[in-house]
Amino acid sequence: MVDQELQTAIRDFDLIGGAAAVDRLVESFYRNMDERPEAQTIRAMHAEDLGSTKAILKLYLGEWLGGPALYSQKRGHPRLRMRHVRFSIGPGERDAWLACMNAALDEVVTEQPLRERLKSAFLKLADWLRNDPENAHDKHH
Repeated sequence: MVDQELQTAIRDFDLIGGAAAVDRLVESFYRNMDERPEAQTIRAMHAEDLGSTKAILKLYLGEWLGGPALYSQKRGHPRLRMRHVRFSIGPGERDAWLACMNAALDEVVTEQPLRERLKSAFLKLADWLRNDPENAHDKHH
């Protein structure tokens, strides 16, 4: 599970601009995934049509950022590692995902301290999702 500090720190839904900002963040994230050469591997893990994937990520991020619990209402507990286990996620995939998300944060979140705090939180989350043999989370269990 992602550490408690991260969960209590992420209450930034209103600070980034609510659902409209989450929508812009997700749109920017997937645009980056389509355009960045280093993201080709993770883009290939997705369906060609990203419509439903975007909708799910918008719900998840809205809730993760402290907004309404719409993701949980529709899909239950996130179970992120379980939902991503079919994909090989190592340091390269994590870094490609982070490059896309960090670029989206740079585009959408204007307040620098908030943007940096979110980048740090996303790094923890992305690292936790790794399922390669070197994942420190799994080595402790």
